[in-house]
Amino acid sequence: MDSYKYKKVISIGIVSELTGLSPRQIRYYEERQLIFPDRSKGTRKYSFADVEWLVEIANKREEGVQTKEIRYEMMKEIRETMRKGQINAHFRSRM
Repeated sequence: MDSYKYKKVISIGIVSELTGLSPRQIRYYEERQLIFPDRSKGTRKYSFADVEWLVEIANKREEGVQTKEIRYEMMKEIRETMRKGQINAHFRSRM
């Protein structure tokens, strides 16, 4: 079960330790709309899935990929996932 993977319970300090990114870099990726932490009383909380995504972002940046290109690819994947879900829902409703 992967539900734990998506629970937003990890602080920015721990995420920084796990990813090797500075808190400033992590906040920058949030500003660029690449990561979406939950906020509770001003404290950012991340999930294990967020940690994995931040590592992927860092790897792409090391390869020279711009943040706007990463965001474009991310949005493209989200749209494709939504489209597949809509198609699947359409066919399920016809059965």
